[in-house]
Amino acid sequence: MSNEKLAKDILTSVGGTENVASVVHCATRLRFKLKDAKLADKNQTKNIAGVITVVESGGQYQVVIGNTVGDVYKELVKAGNLGEESGQASSNSGSGGNWFNKAVDIISGIFTPFLGALAASGILKGLLLILTTLGWLSKESGTYMIWYAAADSIFYFLPLAIAVTSARKFGANMFVALAIAGALVYPSIISLYNDKAEVAFFNIPVILMSYTSSVVPIIIAVWFLSILEKYLNKIFHSSIRNFLTPLICIMVIVPLTLIAVGPVGTYVSLGLAQGYTFLYNLSPIVAGIICGAGWQLLVVLGLHWAFIPIMYNNIAVYGSDTLKPLFAPSNFAQSGAALGVLLKTKNPKVKAIAGPAAVSGLFGITEPIIYGISIRYKKPFVWATIGGAIGGAITGAAGSVAIAPGIPGLLSIPLFYGQGFVGFLISIIVAYFFTAIATYFFGFNDAMEKEMVAAKEQTQKQTAGVSEGTPGSQNEEIGSPLSGRIIPLSEVADEAFSSEAMGKGVAIVPEEGKLIAPFSGVVANAFRTGHAIGLISDRGTEILVHIGLDTVKLKGQHFKMHIAEGDRIEKGQLLAEFDVQAIKDLGYDVTTPVIVTNTPAFSDVKTLNVGQVRVHDPLLEVKG
Repeated sequence: MSNEKLAKDILTSVGGTENVASVVHCATRLRFKLKDAKLADKNQTKNIAGVITVVESGGQYQVVIGNTVGDVYKELVKAGNLGEESGQASSNSGSGGNWFNKAVDIISGIFTPFLGALAASGILKGLLLILTTLGWLSKESGTYMIWYAAADSIFYFLPLAIAVTSARKFGANMFVALAIAGALVYPSIISLYNDKAEVAFFNIPVILMSYTSSVVPIIIAVWFLSILEKYLNKIFHSSIRNFLTPLICIMVIVPLTLIAVGPVGTYVSLGLAQGYTFLYNLSPIVAGIICGAGWQLLVVLGLHWAFIPIMYNNIAVYGSDTLKPLFAPSNFAQSGAALGVLLKTKNPKVKAIAGPAAVSGLFGITEPIIYGISIRYKKPFVWATIGGAIGGAITGAAGSVAIAPGIPGLLSIPLFYGQGFVGFLISIIVAYFFTAIATYFFGFNDAMEKEMVAAKEQTQKQTAGVSEGTPGSQNEEIGSPLSGRIIPLSEVADEAFSSEAMGKGVAIVPEEGKLIAPFSGVVANAFRTGHAIGLISDRGTEILVHIGLDTVKLKGQHFKMHIAEGDRIEKGQLLAEFDVQAIKDLGYDVTTPVIVTNTPAFSDVKTLNVGQVRVHDPLLEVKG
């Protein structure tokens, strides 16, 4: 499957462009924040060729792709017309969630976009350290100075990179955020800090700090900026808003950051670093066991991003990080599990999965292993967890450090050059070969795959039985839920419907704003915006009625829902009301697709009427 088609299929399965509040990608996953998670069809997404699995965690709908995720992301942005601002929308939009989910979503949104640049720069710094230690390159040479500038620039000017991504995440003006970050690392400000000069702003003393490579202060500053911008844009007329809002924001936020936000953020950074160091020093070995064993589970849940700021912050405060080395052996342990399965199996299909996965794991991409092998057969995941714990204990005992961020793998080994480097090498070798050997002898055999296939076939046979309420068991006629004019789906101005990707059906241009139950059954989905309702008949037919196109943007305006999700409904019952003319006056297309979303469960979906239709007139027939 081409990346273009894969991207379009994924976009359709998550509810289309109108349902995407934001989307970013990390090394292996598309990370969606959806406006309404109920619009996404998880099973449909998982069954798309090229998708490894789907994880819903941390307030995100995460589609695991693998190594080609960057290419798929580019096609996704193009297919959905998601510009840079749209693709990285404010975290205030979309579905909510508890504070932890929101925090994980914000962290991943801020740090994901420049992770590749940080990893590459970190590897180059590690290589330069190795070359100078071995005496193969002099620090006074022009070659070293140029390469070091290339390697260190992203770290030195880290507040600028964070300003850009934070502005996108919080919905602030990116260039104003850049101006604020630039002021923090401006040469004269740095000189004042280095000279320990006394500085005041309108007689208010300024506590100067070093903001190069800092993380927390600029995030707090941009968050304040987003709040101030929204307030100012409300009170200023549009004729002066474009220059007056940025002017006041820069005049207020820069001194506010230097006077209060920056010092507070810096002390928070120091507190985080010292708190982690205190816990680490209690027992580096125990810390290594816990981190090494638990990291891949966090990856499965998509919650590993919660630890990223601690790693960044350790490097900013101390110049190195002891947390990443504790996690790193778990990546190699997973790769070892894939190797064990590859060597043990005689099944060509299993080899086809295990071979590429084992290679990608060595370069830090573990999701193909986790979802294709480890969790699938369970025991390999257990042995990989044990291998990661052993490796983590070794790095903890050795006091290994990382000098820069990056995904642990063969190419990023230079990141760990320095204190405890030999111990780190031993840890990843032990984790890799221990897990490979344990998986080979105790964690896998081909009977596991045969049992899984047999169980799946048995389940399919059981669900294929003919009984009332089973989709596809018999024909069912569906009456029209609306009065209006019928048009074929192919004429609907929305590719998600016109392509029949969501299922077969028809569309109705309504004349009256009353939605009536076309059969007796239950309400599967009742979207809080009132623009769409999912129903399941007593015979198992699933339909989606989507009132208008892009009407989710109305946020419930001109819609009134009379039912709730899970309600029992009877044929002819009033489900919802909407103001047809008011919606039209706002520029929205009221064309309403009526889709059989479980179309594959039937042999055919046939349209029974053309032209004008009244409520209860025959509309569709699903054939078993």
